[in-house]
Amino acid sequence: MLVESPPESSSGPPATPGTDARAGRHAARSAGLLVAVAVLVLVCLASVAIGAKALPLSEVWHGLFHYSGTNGDVLVRDVRVPRTVLGLIAGAALGLAGAVMQALTRNPLAEPGLLGVNAGAAAAVVSAITFFGVTSLTGYVWFAFGGAALVSVAVYLLGGSRSANPVRLALAGTAVTAALFGYVNAVQLLDSAALDRLRFWTVGSLASANPETVGKVWPFIALGVLLSLLIARPLNALEMGDDTARALGAHLTRTRVLAMVAVTLLCGAATAACGPIVFIGLMIPHLVRSITGPDMRWILPYAAVLAPVLLLGADVVGRVVARPSELQVGIVTALLGGPVFIHLVRRKRMAQL
Repeated sequence: MLVESPPESSSGPPATPGTDARAGRHAARSAGLLVAVAVLVLVCLASVAIGAKALPLSEVWHGLFHYSGTNGDVLVRDVRVPRTVLGLIAGAALGLAGAVMQALTRNPLAEPGLLGVNAGAAAAVVSAITFFGVTSLTGYVWFAFGGAALVSVAVYLLGGSRSANPVRLALAGTAVTAALFGYVNAVQLLDSAALDRLRFWTVGSLASANPETVGKVWPFIALGVLLSLLIARPLNALEMGDDTARALGAHLTRTRVLAMVAVTLLCGAATAACGPIVFIGLMIPHLVRSITGPDMRWILPYAAVLAPVLLLGADVVGRVVARPSELQVGIVTALLGGPVFIHLVRRKRMAQL
């Protein structure tokens, strides 16, 4: 005799295990993103409060909310606040650019230098110094951004334009990078003034941040952030391979062009303002991917939040360890991030794209 099971007591349809699991992952990712934002706020406060010159918290508070023009007020409002804002937007730009580039090239080691962005910016800056007599950082910005943009377009064309694929883009970027850095080295050898002025910029630093620099680069970074977030879903399809992406209805050429434009805006603006800081865009996407999984709709927001945490945290460390002078953030990120990245590769295996 068959015995029927008693009906479910709930009034609505029963939830499936798969639905519960997805809802749980979504809640965990949302909570993790909120925690990351809270950590970013704390790091920003530390960046304003801590510097090469020690200031009591009362003076920091006075400089922020009761500005009267004292030396402490000027240091806080005119130096540390712009420096923190630049680190915030440049870090977000580098983190997003790294994530987009790794998805675009399907290369887990892709970073802003792979497509020639840093080389294009450096070549433009050394040309500006040598041939046009540009000496200020605000002058470098436009040359560096223009050089990064031109080289990105050249790499895309050399990589096959409409038929570009990850391998051809990477090879084109590597070839252009080698050629441009050869040019940079040759010019520096011939012009000692260019060598002296470019040496500080190529290390990568937030020390020269000012409201004018921030005002020039933030619109480009904001546009790059928006564009990156809009192409998150097509990038998900692109990571599965061209054939699968076509089957899913993704427009490959349009996605790659938009991704290149986003990377150019993000890397070009950040590199122009701070110099080439390459490690952020390489490591942060790996860390984020180990938290969120391969979904670009989560990777990009996490990268935009956690990359500034690393950049500003490294900048604070650089200001403290070498008091009364300071260590450039580009050096600190390499010293801090290199061993961490090697540890991730050797002990946990590199997160797959």
